Formats: sequence, structure tokens, C-alpha cells
Amino acid sequence: MKKYNFNAGPSVLPKETVENTIEAIRDFEGTGIGLMEISHRIKEYEKVVADAAALFKELLHIPEGYSVLFLGGGASLQFCMVPFNLLEKKAAYLNTGVWANKAQKEAKLFGEVIEVASSKDANYTFIPKKYTIPTDADYFHITTNNTIYGTEIHEDIDSPVTLVADMSSDIFSRPIDVAKYGLIYGGAQKNLAPAGVTFVIVKDELLGKVSRAIPTMLDYRTHIKYGSMFNTPPVLPIYAALQTLKWLKSIGGVEEMYKRNKEKAALLYAEIDRNKLFKGTTAVEDRSLMNICFVMNEEYKDLNDDFYKFATEKGMVGIKGHRSVGGFRASTYNALPKEAVEALIACMQEFEKSH
Repeated sequence: MKKYNFNAGPSVLPKETVENTIEAIRDFEGTGIGLMEISHRIKEYEKVVADAAALFKELLHIPEGYSVLFLGGGASLQFCMVPFNLLEKKAAYLNTGVWANKAQKEAKLFGEVIEVASSKDANYTFIPKKYTIPTDADYFHITTNNTIYGTEIHEDIDSPVTLVADMSSDIFSRPIDVAKYGLIYGGAQKNLAPAGVTFVIVKDELLGKVSRAIPTMLDYRTHIKYGSMFNTPPVLPIYAALQTLKWLKSIGGVEEMYKRNKEKAALLYAEIDRNKLFKGTTAVEDRSLMNICFVMNEEYKDLNDDFYKFATEKGMVGIKGHRSVGGFRASTYNALPKEAVEALIACMQEFEKSH
């Protein structure tokens, strides 16, 4: 039976990424040594890192004056690296989910933090709209997509202060104007690579402004100076990321990916809205293109476990909703084919007919 991978992360990757990485594990670039065993200092691997950074810049149209870094520690380490490097007196945060809340909590260790708005009281079912960003803040932090709750900020925000964004789960899924951001970061395990590498896009001129001493490993300037090679980088995930970036370029780049993602999401949301058994969990205007959350309608809630079992038997993998929301979550990341969404819809329709 064919399996369809809807896992929220680590998640589906392009088959080209998987196949090319497997081959490199056996023999990296004809060196006779596998990717997991090579020195990261050889010229062939230095080229991997350089090419990956170059493709980041090309695909996202990153302007001059920004650096692209590949680091360890996950996006969660960035929760402290961002304020360590940027927060002098005050930072502003938009609280739209668990990860946004955790980022805000870490920042409080470094200075004053203003929560400009929150949807926590509504279990993060919408993105707050009417709020004021304090103009004396060192930066304004947002989480563009919320994997647990299925909400997403769909447009680049015009911020009067430096805009910082956690784009762990929607990077490369839609065009962005990088010039509107001072720093973008994210874990790679949703749309880019296996877990283990974190990307950072940072405007160079923002750095070196805080008065505190920054530990060497937590200073972005260290990693810029050494080209993400200050210490041994996550070799395999960076190589896999390069393969994904090559694949993305080959299909037409971010613009084509956005077209595909909108189509997949529209199909599934239409079925959720049509099907008598199911309903969405978030405000319609804030529905995520990456994590589509839905639950059983109240009169059919006793069928929750039955549908999960039915869908699993049909090859749907990873559709169980997060415990904070319940129900179901279909993560429709870049590498998920339209065929998978169509298979899930057919599954929902078949289950509806029998109930």
C-alpha cells in the first residue's frame, strides 16, 4: 500500500533529496568516502555549504547586505540567540502559538519584552490583526506559521522597527520580501532537510550593537566570519538542504511552489467545509497553507478514533492532530504531492458515505 506522509516534522522530503543523499552517504562526490564520514574541511564539502547559501539568496531574492548561516541547535536555540544579539533594552513579540510563546519567554531573560497581541485566550485560532508595534523596540518578533494550530501570517508585515521572523514551517512555501526583515530563522525539518540544521538569514548591519558580551558560539558574527564552519556543521542535513534547493529551483522556484501550495490547500479546505463530518479549527482568513487542522463536527465526535483508524489503514501517515487541538492535522509541506491531498480527500469522502 502506498503511504502518504502528512507528518508535521520531521516531514516529507522530495524524492530527489532522499535519493541523492543516500547516494552521497555511500560515496560523496566521487571521493570514495561517505557523506557521514568526510571532513567538512575538504573543498568538495565547502562547496556544498557555499552553494546552499547561494541558492537561498537566489530563490528568495535576498538583497545585498544579508548573510545566510547554517547552524545547529534547532530553532529553539534561536529563541535566545536573537535577543542575545539584538535586544538592548526592549523587544516586541506577537504571541500566535506555542513556539511564539516560547520565543517570547526566552527573550525575557535579556530585557524588557512587550507582548503586542495574543490569541492565546482563543486557543490560538486566529492571528491578531489590530495591534501597535512600539517604535522604541529593538525588534518585533513574529512566527509566520503555527504548526500546532494551523494559522499563518500570509503577507509580509510593514514594521517600524527591525522585523524578526521564525519561518521554520513555511520557508520557501511562498514569496517573501526579505528586505522587510532584519532576521529570518527556522529549523529545516519541515520544508528543507532532515532535522539537525537551522537556517538564519540576517542583515549584517544589525549586529555588534548590543552592549553585552556574547559567547562566541552564540554570536552571529562568528558564524558569518567562518562561513558556518566555526565548528563542525551538521554535514548531512546541509547536504540534503542543498538537494532540496536544487529541486525547488528545477520546478520553477518559490513562485511555482506557492501556486502548488495554494492549490493543495484549497482542495483540502474545500472538502473540510463541504463534508458533513468535519469542520476547520481556525479563522478562515488565517488558515495555514502548510498545516491544515480539522476536527469532527460535534454530532460526529464519537467517530474521531474510527476515522483515524480508517485513514491510517488507507495509507495516511501522521494525520493525528496535536493534543492542544485534537482531531486531525494534515501537513501539506512543499514536497507533499497533490496526489496525497487527493488521496486524503477520497478517504474523507468514503468515510462520510459509510456514516
